[in-house]
Amino acid sequence: MLKVGLTGGMASGKSVVGEMLAQLGAHVIQADAIAHELMQPGQPVYEEVVQRFGREILDADSRVNRSRLAKAAFGESGRGSRIKELNEIVHPAVIKREDEWMEEVGRREPNGVAVVEAALILEAGVADRFDRLIVVTCGPEQRVQRWAKRMKVDAESARREVERRMAAQFPDEKKVEASDYVIDNSGSLDETERQVKEIFAELRREAAQPR
Repeated sequence: MLKVGLTGGMASGKSVVGEMLAQLGAHVIQADAIAHELMQPGQPVYEEVVQRFGREILDADSRVNRSRLAKAAFGESGRGSRIKELNEIVHPAVIKREDEWMEEVGRREPNGVAVVEAALILEAGVADRFDRLIVVTCGPEQRVQRWAKRMKVDAESARREVERRMAAQFPDEKKVEASDYVIDNSGSLDETERQVKEIFAELRREAAQPR
């Protein structure tokens, strides 16, 4: 089985690419979805996050309000003074769950392609867990527009949030240098899909080879 990491800066279109890969036959899991599951009440990660960041990050039903947690972690200044602390709680549990999932996929489909979509693969220093790394890129203004549309906020609010979060991530140039494949998601969906199909054809061929 071929293990593939799918990464990119915020609002670059990682999830869109992940969906395209899944439609082509890849097995895809999202680190963000795992983290969301681990932050449900009763989970050890939830308990530690609440203990460290305080109950003010919770909604009335005691569930984590992700917007409040983001503000607490990234900080109002934009430099993310406590993001490392949050990642140290969440990342090990997420990585463990991802590894278990990839092992299960490998047992079911030895010649399959397992894709983990995660924003901080390089920042967390875990790229060596994968056989191949795909990076999705787009222009800075597109990030702002996409974030504004996704979160239903004005452009200036979106710009501040994008800048705040991107300060905790490697720039695209550094991600591209470390990648095996780059998908430019700054054009049309058709153009993105063309790139995804070409890359997946190569991944599938590699996965089918004896290892």
